[in-house]
Amino acid sequence: MSDKKTKKADIFTVSKAARVSPSTVSRYFNHPELLKSATRKRIDSAVRKTGYIRNRAAQTIHGIRSGTIGVLVPTLDHAIFAEVVQAFSETVAAQGFTILLASHGYDLQREYAILRKFLEHRVDGVVLTGLDHDEAVFQLIDSQEIPCVLMWNYAANSRYPSIGADNEQAGKLIAEHVLSLGHRRIACMFPPINGNDRAFARRSIVIRTLKSAGVEIPEEWMLTTVYSISESKQDAKHLFSQTNRPTALICGNDILATGALYGAAASDLLVPDDVTVVGIGDFKGSSEIEPSLTTVRLPARRIGYETGQALSSAIIDPTSGLGKSLHCAPELVRRKSSGAPREV
Repeated sequence: MSDKKTKKADIFTVSKAARVSPSTVSRYFNHPELLKSATRKRIDSAVRKTGYIRNRAAQTIHGIRSGTIGVLVPTLDHAIFAEVVQAFSETVAAQGFTILLASHGYDLQREYAILRKFLEHRVDGVVLTGLDHDEAVFQLIDSQEIPCVLMWNYAANSRYPSIGADNEQAGKLIAEHVLSLGHRRIACMFPPINGNDRAFARRSIVIRTLKSAGVEIPEEWMLTTVYSISESKQDAKHLFSQTNRPTALICGNDILATGALYGAAASDLLVPDDVTVVGIGDFKGSSEIEPSLTTVRLPARRIGYETGQALSSAIIDPTSGLGKSLHCAPELVRRKSSGAPREV
């Protein structure tokens, strides 16, 4: 019988196969940006051929970068987070980094526990979603002196550099659009705001903007609905079944707005002739649904790209720092789901 146990490839095996020095192979893994493209390709081919796997644990003990970045998002269920994470992943991959991705389900205590796991794996940097986090999370990051970017939301005075959209501006844009069409009987559908600073900011500014225009939202028209097309469809059907129904429904995101469009159709209402439905986000598919959804575009891919550039640069060259917060401005996108009320 042949001995199936063979010696595992080491860095010397790779260097011999690639015809470079062991130090060049080490540089390929730790500082690939310092090598010529042809050299990187030759080493990559040797790594694949030999099946070499480097020992991350041994390297991190000696202070060498792990080549990983921890990314924490509230949920993986929705396309908008998938889009921003994909853009981020592509950007840092070009600099030699891999992401560790986890979701905390809008539970800030769970976020802390996951962050600890990331740090135990010696990630080189951390991305958190949104601005509001438990103080223990911030203290943990401070104690480890690790680069951190707050992605998706923007605030000039954020604890760490924030790269994203101003959610108050997004909410104000959609509320002003509905008001400009002449609507005064306006309902709102927002997700739960606990642990969700995006929803809180949008909801608060929409209410304030409507109130400043003299529009008060009846309590039964102020809906809290979980991120679910089926749930938002049912809540919209109940809302539209009322004798005194609204002429417009502002939704806190495009998921809820999509369900509301289905709810309007199930209630035999025409959008926008009988009711205007609008969202926030401009998720993939929002322009294709019938009728196409009026919404506020949050530039997900740009946010992911800019976050990836800032964090990878800070890791590669710690003296450069993370720089300032960056606002990726939201933009109103008017489509077929919004129009003037019939009585106007």
